[in-house]
Amino acid sequence: MPNMHHEVEIDASPEKVYEAITTQAGLRGWWTADCVATPRAGSIAEFGFYDRRFLFRMRIEEITPGKKVVWTCLGGNDEWKGTRLIWQISQKDGATILRFVHGDWPSTRNHFVFCNSVWGMLMYRLKDYVEGKNPGPYY
Repeated sequence: MPNMHHEVEIDASPEKVYEAITTQAGLRGWWTADCVATPRAGSIAEFGFYDRRFLFRMRIEEITPGKKVVWTCLGGNDEWKGTRLIWQISQKDGATILRFVHGDWPSTRNHFVFCNSVWGMLMYRLKDYVEGKNPGPYY
């Protein structure tokens, strides 16, 4: 099944990057203001877009502080359902490296292409947020 891959180097600690992808305040700082999330395995996070015309629900499958987060999409867009989002955090030469995979898509047609472009842009919003540039939520 097709996967999207993105990687960004961030001038901040792995802990700050981890907070940006696991806490409600962090996710609201760069992705969507309509976010309900608790950094706990087994919990369900919700992400609303366009006044909740689109609501994505993610089960937090794995959460290793400062290292890795894995979500499974439970619903929202039909093409997203069952996809997995994997965030891996590491360090290299004093920088934090965030590797992101949104995988297990049913095909590379339709919504996949749009989402791949948006995720690429969002990775740089996340970087700016963690580095203190405070871009605010995209949605």
